[in-house]
Amino acid sequence: MKIHEYQAKEILRRYKVAVPDGKVADTPEKAKSIAEELGGSTVVVKAQIHAGGRGKGGGVKLAKNPDEAQQLANEIIGMNLVTHQTGPEGKQVNQVLIEQGVDIGRELYAGLVLDRAVGRTAFMVSTEGGVEIEKVAAESPEKILKEWIDPAVGFRPFQARSLAYGLGLEGDQVKSAVKFFMGLYRVYEESDASLAEINPLVVTKQGNVLALDAKINFDDNALYRHKDIQEYRDLSEEAPSEVEASKYGLNYIKLDGNVGCMVNGAGLAMATMDIIKHTGGEPANFLDVGGSASAETVKAGFEIIMQDKNVQAVLINIFGGIVRCDRVAQGIIDALSDLDVDMPVVVRLEGTNAEEAAELLQESSLEFVVAKDLKDAAKKSVAAVA
Repeated sequence: MKIHEYQAKEILRRYKVAVPDGKVADTPEKAKSIAEELGGSTVVVKAQIHAGGRGKGGGVKLAKNPDEAQQLANEIIGMNLVTHQTGPEGKQVNQVLIEQGVDIGRELYAGLVLDRAVGRTAFMVSTEGGVEIEKVAAESPEKILKEWIDPAVGFRPFQARSLAYGLGLEGDQVKSAVKFFMGLYRVYEESDASLAEINPLVVTKQGNVLALDAKINFDDNALYRHKDIQEYRDLSEEAPSEVEASKYGLNYIKLDGNVGCMVNGAGLAMATMDIIKHTGGEPANFLDVGGSASAETVKAGFEIIMQDKNVQAVLINIFGGIVRCDRVAQGIIDALSDLDVDMPVVVRLEGTNAEEAAELLQESSLEFVVAKDLKDAAKKSVAAVA
């Protein structure tokens, strides 16, 4: 789950991680009031959407006084902000963060993410603040410093000091950075985050280290432990199809292809997407209906796939372990009976009650393309959209 910058900074404040003073506003008038509360001097007006590159898109601007803050908020709230992460369709801005201006001395980078290659969390820092970390990794990998964290002992102060010295910090800056890094690690670990990124991390001209921007993503599977974080979810920032899928407990992610996929089990879903690409096609989505899929969830999943106008064929690949294939077959029949489906539907069912499922499909008045195995299913699906 993603959250807004202002929400990430609220979490950072709870852990005493330094951030600029600021509040969120959903009207120009409120923006002016917040600017006055912050002293009436220079503030930053920042669009709040789940995407980076807001400054380049015109979503981050400086205001010299409260009246100018109101004017800029009026321009930004309601705008369709297009960045490299939103795509050409952009995202509508519904609120802005009004934040106190900062005397920036240096711009740095800090972030925590799981390094799957070594199976440990990596704490990364770089002197290249304000630049996309992917670009730094590609062009100047030597400028990224890393400390891997042993889960048995956690992130240690000596590691924080090593990172601070590696950034060229000195004196009180080191103390400020160590406190910041230790607090950021606690946020990442205790909130079950999948990513905590501060870009830029700034050193002010007064020598303080603070988060000028903040991005925190969370592991969806751990959100049941964090009811407070769940309340941060902004449905307007998510694809309607993904929101609808979550209502039925389905795991759905929209992609850019034209072969719709409905599979039970995340591993099988990934394998199905891989073999579609290997066969020369492009999957339109990731959809895991779960190990205990019922006729109702299968029907819901099919309806969600059909909302994607790019889908030209559907591949249903079910291995019946816990789930019964005849239940899935009945869900498919129910879905196609209620929907106006004018495209090929390739079905591969294997496992528990597969024979009963085959009989249901054969006895129905609907037309299916039955596949004998996964490779055959992929070939038939890709051929159907060629």
